[in-house]
Amino acid sequence: MRSRTALIGMLSAALVAGPLLAAAVAQPKEMFIPLLVYRTGAYAPSGIPIANGFVDYFSLLNERDGGINGIRVAWEECETQYDTKQGVECYERLKSKNPVLVNPYSTGITYQLIPKASVDKVVVFSMGYGNTAAADGRWFPWVFSFPTTYWSQASAVIRYIGQQEGGLDKLKAKKIVHVFHNSPYGKEANTTLETLARQLGFDLTLLAVDHPGQEQKSTWLQIRRINPDWIFMSGWGVMNQVAVKEAAAIGVKMDHFIGNWWSANDSDVVPAGDGAKGYKGATFHAPGTAFKVHQDIVKFVYDKGKGGGKKEEMGAPLYNRGVVNAMLSAEAIRTAMVKYGNKALTGEQVRWGFENLNLTEPRLDQLGMKGFMHPIKVTCEDHEGNGPILVQQWDGTKWTLVSDWIAPMREVVRPKIEAAAIEEGKKLGYTERDCAKEK
Repeated sequence: MRSRTALIGMLSAALVAGPLLAAAVAQPKEMFIPLLVYRTGAYAPSGIPIANGFVDYFSLLNERDGGINGIRVAWEECETQYDTKQGVECYERLKSKNPVLVNPYSTGITYQLIPKASVDKVVVFSMGYGNTAAADGRWFPWVFSFPTTYWSQASAVIRYIGQQEGGLDKLKAKKIVHVFHNSPYGKEANTTLETLARQLGFDLTLLAVDHPGQEQKSTWLQIRRINPDWIFMSGWGVMNQVAVKEAAAIGVKMDHFIGNWWSANDSDVVPAGDGAKGYKGATFHAPGTAFKVHQDIVKFVYDKGKGGGKKEEMGAPLYNRGVVNAMLSAEAIRTAMVKYGNKALTGEQVRWGFENLNLTEPRLDQLGMKGFMHPIKVTCEDHEGNGPILVQQWDGTKWTLVSDWIAPMREVVRPKIEAAAIEEGKKLGYTERDCAKEK
């Protein structure tokens, strides 16, 4: 009788413990990150290298390290063709897989996902793009734009132009043209450029180029009439290579033509041949493959036949951009694991990691990225990180860095961000956080 009672007890215990054991076994060992990509269409020349950089770095983490502290990275690509409607549809479809963060890779898509972020508990990481006002973390706790923003980039480019002219005071009466993609992305820098034109006295002309940017004859005829001292461009996809060709055709001094960090990839200059020599571009990381991280990608990814693209195309600026973006995502997750443990995290936990990221020089060295990019520190108030920029130049075969790190004009940009954050935040019904209470 006792043995029968003991057997019943053990069976009862097993029934109770069974689901608990199953739950323990079923605990996820991976974290899902959707990849909104555009490998087709007019923006494919820009989208393909970014997507390849993403995939290669995530593959490196899984193949070399077994993931992030043992938690593998899972991803799925969804083709957006840089179309806002398709991008939002991709996000909604992949949301069922419980993503912890999303990289929209479109300012238009970013604007649409910002209101969803706090509801869905999914971090929106718009690295160097998106709604600049969202860089104020007090109003936009779920949106991050580090290492820098369009407004900071515009101010740093003007600082660089000032350096080339012998000082910011020498910009007075200089003619500067901004050629921009006629979209939320392309327009982002305009407000900062207009502020700086008033303060520094240069003559600013804003010229929009409609999607997708294959027809620009009238734009460059205007530029030839204006005969500007400097040209700054916020272009994307096929627009960039058309602009570089047109500029070369009318005899623009290419070393006085600067693309932003989405307008200075191999695919933007190679089609123009020798005409592109001297063209410059802003960036927040180095070009090329002279870094240990690239050696590791070759060893652990390409040599195993798992590369996202062609090995010889590694190191292009936008490929490196994808690598940097994936690395920053992974390091934010790793930061969160310090607090929450080495496990598959929730979106809220990953958000904490993003907001407390402190990427130091020693850590960059450990990652094989010494000299590749600048350290970054993110805070509750500042989701931009106030990152400086570099200027790179095309010599006909490769990009080389032609500047030291150039600091943005923080005194101009930050007050504009804070004012815009209040305005944009209130439109969305947000309230300001007290960051002092969250430390």
